[in-house]
Amino acid sequence: MISIRNESKDPHFNLALEEYVFYNFDPNEEYVILWQNEPSVIIGRNQNTIEEINAKFIKEHNINVVRRMSGGGAVYHDLGNLNYTFIVNSDKDVISNFKKFTEPIVSALAKLGVKAEFSGRNDITIDGKKFSGNAQHYANNRLLHHGTILFNSDLAVVQEALNVKIDKLKSKGVKSVRSRVTNVYPYLKEKITIEEFKDTLLKFILNDENYKEKEYVLTEEDLKAVRTLMKEKYSTWEWNYGESPAFEVEKSQRYSGGQLSLKYNVENGTIQELRIFGDFFGKKEISDIEKLLKGKQYKEKIVKETLESINFEEYMTGISVDNFIECMFY
Repeated sequence: MISIRNESKDPHFNLALEEYVFYNFDPNEEYVILWQNEPSVIIGRNQNTIEEINAKFIKEHNINVVRRMSGGGAVYHDLGNLNYTFIVNSDKDVISNFKKFTEPIVSALAKLGVKAEFSGRNDITIDGKKFSGNAQHYANNRLLHHGTILFNSDLAVVQEALNVKIDKLKSKGVKSVRSRVTNVYPYLKEKITIEEFKDTLLKFILNDENYKEKEYVLTEEDLKAVRTLMKEKYSTWEWNYGESPAFEVEKSQRYSGGQLSLKYNVENGTIQELRIFGDFFGKKEISDIEKLLKGKQYKEKIVKETLESINFEEYMTGISVDNFIECMFY
């Protein structure tokens, strides 16, 4: 197995790197990558992004939101979290065999005096609390297995970032299952840094004290290809939000001008239908706004620009464009 060095903390780059290695590197070799992300929520391939995140908290704290190519639930990453990726040849004993890939993690922690165990479908736990979730992607007789390790993450942020606040939402997306979570760090008998833990883990996975001498270092050609994929896919709204399954939302907020209630559905990232209700006053028919937004991307910037192109106050006295945006997106 070959270790690939990756020092990037950008989730858009890191997820693009996984895909690039998976589809372009030697199919006869097996690879492992350890990596970290700056604060980010990573969405499962088949999930509805809106349903998984606390959009207001995400915006206020400049947290990235990126969709990955594997299934499973949404997870929060920060620099206290360590991610691992295995890219291997697939066979009947490997596909969906999550335990096979988590065993090195459990064994490495045991060496550090931490008793962890594989639990349920795809988790690793300590004292019944989850610190690692895993997911897989399969194609062309190759398997990508990746997982998280909450080493010393800010667990308060984990809860807030994934605490969805929507009045009512019906979605065809795969829902995340929330579990009690913990960090590895408090259980370590001898405290080490995440970099030291990373080094220990790689030595254990590769069974090689001198693994750094054999690491694969990305070439300029590799970096260029990964950055292109990052720009064209993993940094786009279309992939991170627009790929969400169809969903319906009902939201309501009270402002100085009265109650504003929205009912709308979104498909392929586009507003299909919208109904606006409330006890507010206005000079013009609210149906004009409903028609104006139909067919627009369900994207804050697009909706705001559209509403600012009209004299919005004539439709809702005492309710601003920003109020409408807050009700629809936050």
